[in-house]
Amino acid sequence: MSLRAVRQLHRVRAFYLGGVVLWAVLTGWTGWQLPGSRQMWVSALLLAVFSSLLLMSSLWLQRLRAAGSPAPAHHASPRKTVGTRRAHA
Repeated sequence: MSLRAVRQLHRVRAFYLGGVVLWAVLTGWTGWQLPGSRQMWVSALLLAVFSSLLLMSSLWLQRLRAAGSPAPAHHASPRKTVGTRRAHA
């Protein structure tokens, strides 16, 4: 998976976290004001949806980290000493 896709997955996870926080607050508020109402149950359903999306994206990122190579990739040329080239007599 490319680095760009991993960054986007981090952004999406942050969006889902914001959704979880927002719907948790709204579910608490609606449960306090109108306990057992349809609005409270819809809010609880959306909280469950965002929580599951957050969980799935977090698990996916964790699997990507585990699947990655433990050693860093070496993209530069190796640092070998180059001997002088001499023609044999």
